Amino acid sequence: MNARSDPAEAGPDAPARPPLVRELLLVAGLFLVYKFGRRLATGHTAEAFRNAHHVWDWERVLRLPDEGAVQSLLLHGDSLVHVANTYYAAVHFPATLAFLVWLYLRRPAHYVWARRVLAAVTGAALVLHLLFPLAPPRMLGATGLIDTARLFGPSVYGPPRTDALSNQFAAMPSLHFGWALMLAIGLIAATRTRWRRLWLLHPLTTLLVVVGTANHYWLDVIVATALLGLALAVLRLPRAPQRPRCGLPHRRSEVRHRPSAERPELVGAGR
Repeated sequence: MNARSDPAEAGPDAPARPPLVRELLLVAGLFLVYKFGRRLATGHTAEAFRNAHHVWDWERVLRLPDEGAVQSLLLHGDSLVHVANTYYAAVHFPATLAFLVWLYLRRPAHYVWARRVLAAVTGAALVLHLLFPLAPPRMLGATGLIDTARLFGPSVYGPPRTDALSNQFAAMPSLHFGWALMLAIGLIAATRTRWRRLWLLHPLTTLLVVVGTANHYWLDVIVATALLGLALAVLRLPRAPQRPRCGLPHRRSEVRHRPSAERPELVGAGR
């Protein structure tokens, strides 16, 4: 991005960039805690499917759109559904990592804010995964949806019973969507280009992908949005310190408040 489109943060009042080694250890530690935490939620298959039936029924009561309508759009062509599966598998982590790296290098204050928000949302999601295990719609026969990744590829998941790398019963909330929405919000806040709102295409595409591939319910996305909104309300982006427009008023004030001993006296003035 060019200098014209980016807010300036150079100068003596610019926030200091956090130490690189510390940030690498912190982000890696948070990722490992999350991965191991998700593994703690495995083994609740029966509860996950009961919750899935509840979520499906709640969506019908709330009259939310049928996920099948989105999936039918993807199934119009093998190429389209393959692109959607690839987007789900390959964009989530690299895009978030690139987002954090760019902020770290160019917008230190925004980086610290975004990292804190992502950590808060991810931590809250981990608690929900533990308290409310949920089978994704691709596993629930009542939805009538198919597992597009398994049929058309590529797929990031193996059979649930033998998958030792991920917890497939952690559908709520959708961190795919929550992280994508934070990426767009963060870049809109950190740049000034007139096209910056186009970053919202990333969470919009992610929304259609996670629902159309039957990896998430609409409610998964709604809960992720609510968690992100709460985190943004609590963790505000710090405002940059405002510099005085000119030093003239300040100098005049110094003259007005100059001690009497320093004031010039008129020669011959009466006392």
